[in-house]
Amino acid sequence: MTTEKSGRRLFIPTLGSVYAALHDSAETILRVVAGVALVTHGLGKIGDPFGASGMVESLGFYPGAFWSLLLSCTEFFGGILIAVGLLTRPASFAAMIVLLVTVWFHWITMGQGYSGAEKSILWAAIFLFFAVRGGNRHSLDARFSREF
Repeated sequence: MTTEKSGRRLFIPTLGSVYAALHDSAETILRVVAGVALVTHGLGKIGDPFGASGMVESLGFYPGAFWSLLLSCTEFFGGILIAVGLLTRPASFAAMIVLLVTVWFHWITMGQGYSGAEKSILWAAIFLFFAVRGGNRHSLDARFSREF
C-alpha cells in the first residue's frame, strides 16, 4: 500500500490515513507554537523597544536604536503574524534572519560553537520552512485567499 501524496510504501499501511488526517494540523501546530514562542521573546523587548540598542550596536548593527526597534517589532508583531498565519512568509523570513544573527552571536561572538547555537539553528530552520511553505490552509493568508 502506498501513501496518497508521495507514492511511498509504509511499513504499517494503516498509518497512512492517520498521517494524512494529521498532516495540516501538525504543520499548523508547529506554526502557532513557533509564533507564540517568538512573541514570548519579543514581549520583554516591545515594552522598551530601544532597550537593546547597546546590545545590537555591540554586534555591529548601527544605529542601535533602529535595529533594536526592528528586533522588538520582528519578534513581537512578527510572532503574532506567524501564529495567526497572516503575511506568514515575510514574517517568517524576518524571524529567520533574526535567528541567524543569534546563531552568529552564540557560535562566533560568544565562542560557544554548535552547542551554544543549536537552539537558534533549529528555530531558524523552522522559520525557513514557513518562509518557503507559507501558512497552509489553517491560516489567515488562506482565509483571505492571498499570500505574499
